[in-house]
Amino acid sequence: MNVKLLAKEDRPREKMLARGEQALSDLELLQVVIGSGVQGADVTKISKEILKLLEAQNGKVKLEQFLKIKGVSTATATKLLASLELTSRFVKTGVKIQNSTDVLPLVADLRSKKQEHFVVLTLDGANRLIERRTVSIGTLSASLVHPREVFADAIADRAASIIVVHNHPGGSLEPSNADIEVTKRLREVGTLVGIKLLDHIIVTYADHLIVD
Repeated sequence: MNVKLLAKEDRPREKMLARGEQALSDLELLQVVIGSGVQGADVTKISKEILKLLEAQNGKVKLEQFLKIKGVSTATATKLLASLELTSRFVKTGVKIQNSTDVLPLVADLRSKKQEHFVVLTLDGANRLIERRTVSIGTLSASLVHPREVFADAIADRAASIIVVHNHPGGSLEPSNADIEVTKRLREVGTLVGIKLLDHIIVTYADHLIVD
């Protein structure tokens, strides 16, 4: 929907001022950053294209990729790149994870996702966060989440362990057969490569669950 057609209190900027930035979806946050669209491409359409690109590239987007999107000027592209770089400098790498409660703030954005996102957190020997990465987007299955994608970066990070997290957009905390199968496979491969799977956590918009 065109932002201009929304009730004033539902527009991203006004919503942010009234309820805080945490209340905004990823799309709405991008709308605030971009500000306005151009003829033939309103801010919502541009934001959707940018969000699609960010998800496909796991946030690692280059200037020329932004500029291929209709309505994204050099000024907008550089603003987006600066925002991404600034955010990356304040990512909570090094935070110590002692339990599932420590994980939740690191994956809070998954609660509002409309598709399932599978995220891997790599940890050092002191259980400090090294990196967070999105491995796959879409319905979770053993074929979609392959151990090589999960452990390749963990090996490169020289991680001692990993925690995996995915969301259930429908709100259910009941682990599916696929959830259980993926957990089993990752635990087995982790044992083989010497990188322990500590937890597999499911999050919804309201709560979370650890898959055994």
